Amino acid sequence: GKLIIRYETAHRGGKKVTIVERFTGTDEQMKELGKDLKRHCGTGGSVVDDEILVQGDHRDKIKKYLRSLGYQTNDI
Repeated sequence: GKLIIRYETAHRGGKKVTIVERFTGTDEQMKELGKDLKRHCGTGGSVVDDEILVQGDHRDKIKKYLRSLGYQTNDI
């Protein structure tokens, strides 16, 4: 499936996050991908409710990185 990358500020206490959703794989694979994305962007984040959250606006960087790994992403 295609991964959805979106940017959100609402309901986050004013913090801006980039969200990656619709990941199909095990929880362990999702946590590993989340760790890789945080390291690639040089920022914090977490994996919550089948979503990978990366602090800040890193949509372009994340999209390029995921595509280099062979994932399909939405056009943002």
